[in-house]
Order: sequence, then structure tokens, then C-alpha cells
Amino acid sequence: MAEDTQVAQLSFEDALKELERIVTQLESGDVPLDRAIDLYQQGDALRRQCAERLERAQMRIEAVRAGADGQPTGTQPFNAG
Repeated sequence: MAEDTQVAQLSFEDALKELERIVTQLESGDVPLDRAIDLYQQGDALRRQCAERLERAQMRIEAVRAGADGQPTGTQPFNAG
């Protein structure tokens, strides 16, 4: 789908800005139903793209583990929880 390709090419920041623009339009209540459905679909694609990028970024972040002597012993995946 061409729209998915366009979404994939956006930077995270641009995708987030576009998603915010869509949310503002939908919240205004001034959008005809057919257009609202289209905007919702676009927004969902942008939301999924942003979520995937955040997940990939989180996987790349690593925390250094230290041994009993305080020296780094390796890395472990980042865990925000």
C-alpha cells in the first residue's frame, strides 16, 4: 500500500506531528464521516509506525551490568519496568 510506504519514510518526529494533526482534526468534530474514517486509518498507521520505532529503540538501549568489584561484566537489554 502506497500510504504505508509514505508512513514508513517519515521520521519518528514527523510521524508524531502528523498523528497530532490528525487527532486535532478528529477532535474538532468538523470532519465529515467518510473523511473521519480515512483520517482514523491514517492515524492508526502512524501510531503503529511510531510504536514500532519506539520498540526498536528500546531494544537498542542497553544497561551495563557491574560485577561485585564494580567492573562492567556485560550488558543486558534495557528494561523500563
